[in-house]
Amino acid sequence: MVTSHLRPPPARDATARPLTRLEWLRYGPFLAQLVVTRRCNLHCAYCSEFDTVSDPVPFDVLTRRLEKLRSLRTWAVCLTGGEPTLHPDIVPLVATMRRLGFRRRSMITNGYRLTRTLIGKLNQAGLTDLQVSIDGVAPNDVTVKVLAHLRPKLELLAQHARFKVVMSGVIGSAPAEEALEVVDFAKRAGFVPRILLVHDDRGRLRLSPEELAAYAEVKRRIGRRAAEAHDYRDRLIARGKAPFKCRSGARYLYIDEFGQVHWCSQMRGAFGKDLLAYTLADLKEQFHARKGCNVSCTVGCARTASAFDEWRRQ
Repeated sequence: MVTSHLRPPPARDATARPLTRLEWLRYGPFLAQLVVTRRCNLHCAYCSEFDTVSDPVPFDVLTRRLEKLRSLRTWAVCLTGGEPTLHPDIVPLVATMRRLGFRRRSMITNGYRLTRTLIGKLNQAGLTDLQVSIDGVAPNDVTVKVLAHLRPKLELLAQHARFKVVMSGVIGSAPAEEALEVVDFAKRAGFVPRILLVHDDRGRLRLSPEELAAYAEVKRRIGRRAAEAHDYRDRLIARGKAPFKCRSGARYLYIDEFGQVHWCSQMRGAFGKDLLAYTLADLKEQFHARKGCNVSCTVGCARTASAFDEWRRQ
């Protein structure tokens, strides 16, 4: 895992001309996930995307990165971490995304720092989507991100959020049947229910027979929305592989706290280039690049953003 206190020297801002609409349609980003801080207030045992020492990325640095993403015509930006609500300027960052004109302005949070005041400020700033994943019902040795602790925060969201809330049940971090209660809670609260499967630090899937049975039942309760990116999870479960034409580095950008574009959070060592130096040529190169990790990939963002272009050669 990259540690945030070992910062490389800043790259020169090499912002090129904005992409044309046609260039974006052919190669441009549908979704960018932008790390605003690597620090997290929790220590979930399965997570490899946090530390406990990093300072937040400065607001002006993040603003330049958002401006660059806008010049690439990025359609949706998701603020992530670590825990993004630890960033002191999280509300101004959301407002900056609205000012720059991103169509979707979202954030991933563990929910612990949500208050009625913060939810109101996020409403006013223009947040369109919030994603929260709940690992189970009761705390265990792996996680405390559970209904027993977060129910009051989730009820605040149900009462006061004017943005869409996607609430994911998780299989692989708690007794499998607890995911059923999480998904049922999401439906009762008016949230968009979703299911996540815990993968290892290389994005690979490891599930027991009990977890697979719970997954099948959760999927039945969610309905058609559970079949994401050509139902890749079912293919992974049935065949152990689900190859696809990964367009990460083009359709999907993961930008770490240093401003480096990677294929995804799990493959930070495979490819990296400074966002401010990113050009149309980089989008084309990564769009067509074959990623050897694609066969067993469980990174839903990469698969969903790539699904539109499955028909194109790579």
